[in-house]
Amino acid sequence: MPIREALPEDAADLASVHVLSWRAAYRDLLPGPYLDALDPEERAAVWGARLVAPDRPTVLLATGAGGRVVGFACFRAWRGEEPDGADSADGTEGFDDFDPATTAELAALYALPEVWGTGIGRELLTASTEAIAAAGFRTAALWVFAGNARGRRFYEAAGWRPDGRSVRDVTAGRELEELRYRRELFS
Repeated sequence: MPIREALPEDAADLASVHVLSWRAAYRDLLPGPYLDALDPEERAAVWGARLVAPDRPTVLLATGAGGRVVGFACFRAWRGEEPDGADSADGTEGFDDFDPATTAELAALYALPEVWGTGIGRELLTASTEAIAAAGFRTAALWVFAGNARGRRFYEAAGWRPDGRSVRDVTAGRELEELRYRRELFS
C-alpha cells in the first residue's frame, strides 16, 4: 500500500475520508443528524489550512487503486496542554506530564469504511510510529473515545496502552469520555 506525505492539494480527499470515517465509526456514539451534517467542504478548508500552516502537522496518507486516498494519519508535537477536564486514574485534574520536545500526539488516524480490516490502518499506524521516532520523539500519545471498542482494540493490538488519563468532552450534545493511550518508542 503506497503511503506518502500529504500535500495541500490532498485536502479534499483527506476531508472525504475524515467525514466518511466519522459517520461509520461513531454512529453509535454521536447523534445521526450531527454525523450526517458533517460537511466535507468545511473539513477540506480546515485540512487545506493545516497543510500550509508554518507549524503544520505531519500527515501521511495511504492510496489505493488509481491513487485514490483511502486513509490518513496525522501527528504533531504534543501541544503541552490537556483538554479541559482531564483527569488521571488517581483523581488529579489537569496535570500534563508530557514534554512536547519528546512526545508526539497521533492526532488522527482514519480510513474509508470499505477498507477497514484490510491492513491499511495497521500500515498507516506503523508508518506514523516510524516517522514519529525518526523525528526524534521518544513517546507517542493519542486520545480515543472510551466507547470506541474497535479503535481501542486496534491500538492495543499495536502495543498502545491506556495510561490512566481521561477527559470528558461534549460533542453534539453528548458527553463522551476520551482515554489517553501512549506508547514508548524506545525501550
